[in-house]
Amino acid sequence: MEHTPGFLHAILDSINENIVVIDPAGDIQYVNRSWSAFGNSNNACMSGDDWQTLNYLAECDKASAMGDEFGANAAEGIRSVLNGGQPEFYLEYPCHSPDEKRWFMMRVAPLQLNEAGYFVIVHHNITERKLAEEKVSALARIDGLTGIANRRAFDEFLHEECRRCMRLGKPISLAIVDLDHFKLLNDTYGHQVGDECLRQTAALLQETVNRPSDLCARYGGEEFALIWGDTSLEQARQLLNQFLRSLSDAKMLNIHSPTGKYLTASIGLTSMVPTTDSDMDQLIGQADHMLYIAKANGRNRIESLDEGHPREMTP
Repeated sequence: MEHTPGFLHAILDSINENIVVIDPAGDIQYVNRSWSAFGNSNNACMSGDDWQTLNYLAECDKASAMGDEFGANAAEGIRSVLNGGQPEFYLEYPCHSPDEKRWFMMRVAPLQLNEAGYFVIVHHNITERKLAEEKVSALARIDGLTGIANRRAFDEFLHEECRRCMRLGKPISLAIVDLDHFKLLNDTYGHQVGDECLRQTAALLQETVNRPSDLCARYGGEEFALIWGDTSLEQARQLLNQFLRSLSDAKMLNIHSPTGKYLTASIGLTSMVPTTDSDMDQLIGQADHMLYIAKANGRNRIESLDEGHPREMTP
């Protein structure tokens, strides 16, 4: 069988991967049918029928200029292959739509044809694998008893949220919640009842976090932590007052507790606008110090620190 250009085009058009060929300047010379079809249905990702007018590197640079780190990494990697710095390049990147999450793996390799040099870029859909990885990763960040985030997830989330709030010049609030005299509850009613009280408390705390910039985590033992991004101390106080009212209404018995016959909580709260001179250890240290003061002042209360000014708050 003679391998005509039409025959070879038909083969490339039958492949599910999105394929584009560029010249050494980055100008697009060819795309297959999958590339065009994907571009026609996705405005957010570079592709479509107007490929003849596009320079692939210029499009990556545009994305980079808008703050897209994957665009910057793609441009750097492609140029490295174009300049002979490395034989090939690959990059995994997200290309989410409003309706679904999607990831692709891009591979770049040189192509020699009739003494002319080109470069083939293949985009392979790896969404199924990435979703499976996300599921496993999420399970590794969930506290097995309460079903909320664990300490590992808390550390990672706080680090990212501090960076985001620093870029935006917005406040971040952090609270550490400790259940008062919880050991007495365990000793009196047993660990099964204690575990159920921890689950109920986690559910009540979870009601105070409703946005992607918020997190409720089990900090350790009978301690919990709450993160609210772009949230002032006063706003955080309102949410914590809501939790304390709910905890009081739950009437979880702790008959031998000096603070009352029902389970109570002490809370340390702090808020700051992160800067390059501040870090999450400083934020945690402040919240932990205010928790210590809440316990020293009789428990069953909130103590707060806002930019260095201590203040007691009660529901």
